[in-house]
Amino acid sequence: MTGRVHSIQSMGTVDGPGVRYVVFLQGCNLRCSCCHNPDTWRVNEGTEYTAEDIVSRAIRFREYFGREGGITLSGGEPLLQAEFAREIFELSHKAGINTCLDTSGSLLNGNVKALLDETDRVLLDIKYTDDELYQRHAGCRLESVLVFLRYLDEKGIATTLRQVIIPTLNDNAENVTRLKEIAKAHKCVDRIELLPFRKICEVKYKAMSLSFPLADVDEPTSERMTALRTLL
Repeated sequence: MTGRVHSIQSMGTVDGPGVRYVVFLQGCNLRCSCCHNPDTWRVNEGTEYTAEDIVSRAIRFREYFGREGGITLSGGEPLLQAEFAREIFELSHKAGINTCLDTSGSLLNGNVKALLDETDRVLLDIKYTDDELYQRHAGCRLESVLVFLRYLDEKGIATTLRQVIIPTLNDNAENVTRLKEIAKAHKCVDRIELLPFRKICEVKYKAMSLSFPLADVDEPTSERMTALRTLL
């Protein structure tokens, strides 16, 4: 099976446990205000690969993975290419490689469930804990993501909740407290990561003649990030 890939990072350290071979798949169904990769949006772009080619390349770096490392599929949104992603993970498991899925969790269907059967860990990006903000700044409903999370909990798939902290939108104690409550309600969640909003992506928007929706929003201070992380 073939799929479309935006880019590959051979030794990533922030996309799941340990050192990981990170494949950024092309295409995304959301339009998040804080998106760092607008060049991944269009599903018909990127480079075509076979699942076998992806895994054979990952195997070359296996000695660096250690106990926790492996392969991570990110995006874009890998759920848009769920069948391709499932084959990559299936072949990875046959090669003894741990699998991790970095996703918005905005889709759940038969192909996605088949992919999750081959997934060791999910990095679930819960962008907001307020449905109005979710619809306005991501383009989906909070409930869609919670349905996905409930399925992960039902299947007992290890899950890390992630959230980008954006001043004026979700950099408050109420949001972080709600995120913590969501985590507590799902036994599959064993980690929460708060990530600071960054604006280095502005150059991509300019190159693509796009307006960056959060151009006037400041990045969070390290003190603010520390305070919010302390709440967890």
